[in-house]
Amino acid sequence: MNFSAWSIRNPVPSLLLFVLLTVFGVYSLHKLGIQDFPDMDLPTITISASLEGAAPAQLETEVARKIENKLASLTKLDHITTTVTDGSVSISVSFEIDKNSEAALNEVRNAVDSAKADLPSSMNTPTVSKVTTASSALLTYTIEAPNLSEDELSWFVDNDVAKAMLTVKGVSSVSRVGGVDREVHIDLDPALMAGMGVTLSDVSTQLKAVQKDASGGRGEVGKAVQSLRTLGAVHTAAEVAALSIPLADGRSVHLDQIAKINDTIADRSTLAYADGKNVIGFQIKRALGFSDVGVAESVREAVQQFSASHPEVKIKEASTTIEPIKDNYQGSMHLLLEGAILAVVVVWLFLRDWRATLISATALPLSIVPTFIVMYLASFSLNTISLLALALVVGILVDDAIVEVENIARHLNMGKTPYQAAMEAADEIGLAVIATTFTLVAVFLPTAFMGGIPGKIFRQFGVTAAVAVLASLLVARLLTPMMAAYFMKKRDHSSQDSSVMTRYLGWVRYGLNHRKTIVAAALVFFAGSLALIPLLKTGFMPAMDDGQTRVSIELTPGSPLEDTAAEVLKADALLRKMPDVVHVFASVGTASTGGGLDATSTSDERSATLIVDLQARGHRAKQSVAEDQIRQVLSQIPGAKFSVGRGGNGEKLDVTLASDDSQLLETAAAAVERDMRTLKGVGNVTSGAALQRPEIQIRPNYARAAELGVTVEALAEAVRMATYGDYSSSLGKLNLPQRQINVRLRIDPQTRSDLDKIAQLRVAGTNGQIALSSVADISMGSGASQIDRLDRSRNVTLSVELNGRSLGEVMNEVRQLPSMRKLPQGVHEVQQGELQRMSELFGSFGLAMAVGILCIYTVLVLLFHDFLQPATILAALPLSVGGALLALLITHSSLSMPTVIGLLMLMGIVTKNSILLVEYAIMARREHGLSRFDALLDACHKRARPILMTTIAMGAGMLPIAMGMGADPSFRQPMAIVVIGGLLTSTALSLLVIPVVFTYVDDILAFLKQHVLPHHHQQAQQPR
Repeated sequence: MNFSAWSIRNPVPSLLLFVLLTVFGVYSLHKLGIQDFPDMDLPTITISASLEGAAPAQLETEVARKIENKLASLTKLDHITTTVTDGSVSISVSFEIDKNSEAALNEVRNAVDSAKADLPSSMNTPTVSKVTTASSALLTYTIEAPNLSEDELSWFVDNDVAKAMLTVKGVSSVSRVGGVDREVHIDLDPALMAGMGVTLSDVSTQLKAVQKDASGGRGEVGKAVQSLRTLGAVHTAAEVAALSIPLADGRSVHLDQIAKINDTIADRSTLAYADGKNVIGFQIKRALGFSDVGVAESVREAVQQFSASHPEVKIKEASTTIEPIKDNYQGSMHLLLEGAILAVVVVWLFLRDWRATLISATALPLSIVPTFIVMYLASFSLNTISLLALALVVGILVDDAIVEVENIARHLNMGKTPYQAAMEAADEIGLAVIATTFTLVAVFLPTAFMGGIPGKIFRQFGVTAAVAVLASLLVARLLTPMMAAYFMKKRDHSSQDSSVMTRYLGWVRYGLNHRKTIVAAALVFFAGSLALIPLLKTGFMPAMDDGQTRVSIELTPGSPLEDTAAEVLKADALLRKMPDVVHVFASVGTASTGGGLDATSTSDERSATLIVDLQARGHRAKQSVAEDQIRQVLSQIPGAKFSVGRGGNGEKLDVTLASDDSQLLETAAAAVERDMRTLKGVGNVTSGAALQRPEIQIRPNYARAAELGVTVEALAEAVRMATYGDYSSSLGKLNLPQRQINVRLRIDPQTRSDLDKIAQLRVAGTNGQIALSSVADISMGSGASQIDRLDRSRNVTLSVELNGRSLGEVMNEVRQLPSMRKLPQGVHEVQQGELQRMSELFGSFGLAMAVGILCIYTVLVLLFHDFLQPATILAALPLSVGGALLALLITHSSLSMPTVIGLLMLMGIVTKNSILLVEYAIMARREHGLSRFDALLDACHKRARPILMTTIAMGAGMLPIAMGMGADPSFRQPMAIVVIGGLLTSTALSLLVIPVVFTYVDDILAFLKQHVLPHHHQQAQQPR
């Protein structure tokens, strides 16, 4: 059925269809969320286990290895990554991308449950969870209240603010930064306790037994039924002080007789600073599946309402990751509009007919707007990937309409009426338009099903681009011819060819008469193109330039929070003097590592994270340059290790070494780190090798302890209870109307600062209390501050800040280092993180390229009913490679995810030109009876102008992106550069090479018909 002819005869149904599509498309656009990158449901499960006060080495043996051994047998396992710190074990279990995340969660949970019997009895039950929260905070606020103390304001944030923010749809967590936690301290006097023969363990046990509510029992007083409750809980520190503690010998003692009781605050673990001022802040994180911008706007509105109802507090936004996302969205929309205008201008310059230009321009919005319907139904968002798909197909969307309008205009010049010209031209060009569209779909759609994390990212690109192109076909076949039939007017045009066309046809004649020369030149060009590949830099994703960076500070192990805060204030003061820096928000006691998919955040008193907001992109240097300046400024501060950059894609190279021999691993890692520091043009080099932290080591005298009836367990418990208190889950509680406050029982904190006082701690023995020094040796020592494990082996990660260089380039240099080339036996490199994803990307790219070419060939065979001539069309593909790679080389861009997307996109685009030529040549021979030579000349004559128009329109549509206009062009720009470079060379060369290739393929076809097909025909006719 000829849909174009039907639409011309019946215009109303087509008009109504596009009215409906536009209405639903606009509605869907308003429903789409705005994000940075698409959310991904990655099959990664986290396990958290804690045993307060336990050293990393102890936890590695008693907890980490036992859980890892149970996990090792799970199916489709990718990596087991373990981090062991003081009192905590964190295990990340990542599976292959096609593993169902819910099945992965259940399998990991079952494995951990099976390991519980082997874990220490005193530790909390490990928690198993799937990540459902975005890795970085959307918004960070500071809060002030002159009339509230620090403790009261901290509780106000934890209670009132958190309650209000968690009611906002899409908010998954509200975490306080800085501030304090209220706590009741019972500081026992060791001398008084020794005089009364009371141990700390006795007091702790009796205190928990006395200060407690208990339920149970039944009463029937007055012929009614009552439940019985024993109300022993206390509600104030004074009530705690008045408690009488029964002793083992029958005596009792008031708690305030042997201890000082204070309603105070817990030991500080975090501090926050906004531009050098000590503040209390809170951070908002969103749940996966919700819009970044939508959640942020709802939170801002909720904060305004909360502030209005609580005038006693002042809430101020300190930092946000939303503005770059909004800028990217608005910039993408502007680029979409600019690209569309440029494409339409190109049409007008060629046709010089405002009616034809208007018809072509109509195709753009009518192709893009229906795409939003499919995006909404598929739960996509307006993010960097999907917006990029729309921005890059702008030039393509107008192509089909250009080809249709140009062909109709040519028929009008023959003296036909607009109605007649539209009917005949649309019918003539129909197959070519359908072929070019389905060729693009055949390229875009398979990318949606690529493997690995790149496939997850490609999905929204492939589907969005394919739907937009199909929508443009619908416009070109239904609306464009119908509008031309009723809107265009007959005009008198000169039928004479321009000088450019005359010269081009002369080149075509020369090429057809010197076929070997043309083919040889094309082969040389292709070989030269392949020679450019080793010269290109490689990476996974380009580094972002969104005006926000991160500075991580790390002090030596054992540094207290106060020392870390002092270093942060020095760094803050230096940073705020820099002209490119606008704001600095610092979180002391928080160690943030990695970025993007690998971002993690842990508590650590010797670490701090500074979020640095830079000037707008047009008012400062490139972000990599600004970050290098920050490194130079911070190098003035001695005694601290600084890392600049968010550690996201394209910012840092992580080289991971693993071994079962920890000593050998540390030696090898130190050698590699030393060699890495010789690399040129990179930033800081840091090692994840565990630094030694200071320890007070207590070594029992087993013979003496056994003689006095002291066990190691009793000794360890006495020391822990005296210097830290009971485990948090076992602490007594002070009941308040809205919460419970921990009651921490310990020896006077001054004991912790003196080894002699620690030596005098009392331990219960068979014949009474014994000084700790009587049964143990006490000395200063050291132990690992953190242990990192990967796939059940110790590992060390060495990180290099790329400082604007490409990942692959620096990695190649690292692998050439002597220490890397001669790693000791038993030490090996493990590929993970961005390096692993880069390998996945290029592996997936090769497969996607092969699948794309096969799909293009299949579509062309089905449309042309010919197995050989589609090979002529595919000959344009190698001609595009040289221009694409040369453009990357000239602009110093790397071969990364956006350029891979561009190369895949280029495959579909360049075949359009060949289809237009080949389809007309076949039609001219079949329907007009022309010779091969004349048919090819006629095809070049008739189709050269639409080919040039579509090429220049596509190039013009992508030009603003290639020039780096708009917000953060780091992801979009390389892709547009590839497409424009490949488009220019493939168009210029294919207009000359494709006619020659057509003749060779035609010769092969003639040979097969003459020598192969008749033979088979005769065999078929023979009697059996």
